[in-house]
Amino acid sequence: MKVQTEAAYKAYVICTSPRSGSTLLCKLLAATGQAGNPKSYFHEPDIDAWQTYLGLETRRFATEGDRLEALFSTALEKGSAGTGIFGLRLQRRSFDYFFQQLAKLRPGERTRVTQIEAVFGKPLFIHLTRSDKIAQAVSFVKASQTGLWHKAPDGRELERLAPPKEPQYDADRIKEHVDLFTDNDRAWNEWFEAEKIAPLRISYDTLSNDPVSVTALILNHLGLDTASAEDIDLPVARLSDRVNSEWIERFQNEKAG
Repeated sequence: MKVQTEAAYKAYVICTSPRSGSTLLCKLLAATGQAGNPKSYFHEPDIDAWQTYLGLETRRFATEGDRLEALFSTALEKGSAGTGIFGLRLQRRSFDYFFQQLAKLRPGERTRVTQIEAVFGKPLFIHLTRSDKIAQAVSFVKASQTGLWHKAPDGRELERLAPPKEPQYDADRIKEHVDLFTDNDRAWNEWFEAEKIAPLRISYDTLSNDPVSVTALILNHLGLDTASAEDIDLPVARLSDRVNSEWIERFQNEKAG
């Protein structure tokens, strides 16, 4: 059923941090064929990295303004995928840099929300979080060590960023990322409050337990047909295993002691 909303959103921004289920959510939304192709088009705080990721690495531009126009218009095209809805995943690590470049492109806009709207259309903000910060940090540290970030339900590797390596428990790195991901959530919430944004809040646990309902919920907010969420196969599998459980328990015991 298609639900008409007063918002008439033309874009959505998934505001998140690593290992919060954002890859699963992005793939689910893309699979509906209605909600664009959400990805981290501006993942690195580096404009050269943006140009490479967007397939424009061989292009030369007369001015920096021309370059920014090309980058953002290409991202809009790729992130909309012909659906009329632009999807973007945005991490805190690139937040400031992203808006610095956006401000250069649209200097007349007074707020960051209107900057996004001027380039991508009226946005729905989705705050995707993971309440268990220890599990989130363990997942990140383990993936960083093993090089494997995502796999398919049939066991195929979907994203590997380094050669295979055995994971080694590292309490300091886990603590570092517990603090980092906690700070990420705080920073997102402070920004929402400052910009008077009422985000759609999604938890990792809810998404993991009922991905169809979460996908339908977002489609509903976007004014799209929720029925397209019903027949989607899960695009990624959980990587959590015995190692994750052992590290979580060990870290909790050490913290308690």
